[in-house]
Amino acid sequence: MQRRIVAILRGITPAEAAPVGFELLEAGIDVIEVPLNSPDPHDSIAALAREFGERALIGAGTVLSAEQVERVREAGGALIVSPDANPEVIAAAKSAGMRSCPGVATATECFAALRAGADILKLFPGSQIGPGGLKALRAVLPPQTQLYAVGGAGPENFAEWIAAGADGFGVGASLYAPGMPAQEVRARADAIVAAYDRCLAPR
Repeated sequence: MQRRIVAILRGITPAEAAPVGFELLEAGIDVIEVPLNSPDPHDSIAALAREFGERALIGAGTVLSAEQVERVREAGGALIVSPDANPEVIAAAKSAGMRSCPGVATATECFAALRAGADILKLFPGSQIGPGGLKALRAVLPPQTQLYAVGGAGPENFAEWIAAGADGFGVGASLYAPGMPAQEVRARADAIVAAYDRCLAPR
């Protein structure tokens, strides 16, 4: 099963990156984001890409400029996630052959991001928009649009989000906190994957 779960490792350090990445992959999560407001984020991205680049999609979050996109590319990242829908960031990611996942909260932002070439829309903050807001957006967006709920989406409400039209999720605080041992991340990842799989299992 291809699980559309993005592990958001805000605050991770380069020394922790590979051990945590290994446990995430063992649990079945193969998309990993290191936000750029983490300590030495490019070193962590490079470590993850070096170890797991053939098996996982590695990238950066909180990307706010085209210059930052280039630095992530140089570190080996292949995914650009942003809190906003900046057309310059989307264009830079696409011209570099990377996946683009900008943050959106309104229909205007969704369509602007799609026109700019976004691959996935990050519904953010999910806690503010809610499944009801997502359902309303689904009614007007092209049916093939990929929408991931981020911020306020977790094992306790995956089913509600999926029913509203979510294709995937970005999971941060419920999965990882700075300094957390890799084995604890694994336990949380196992629980998240199990909840996700239960929601999508045939009935």
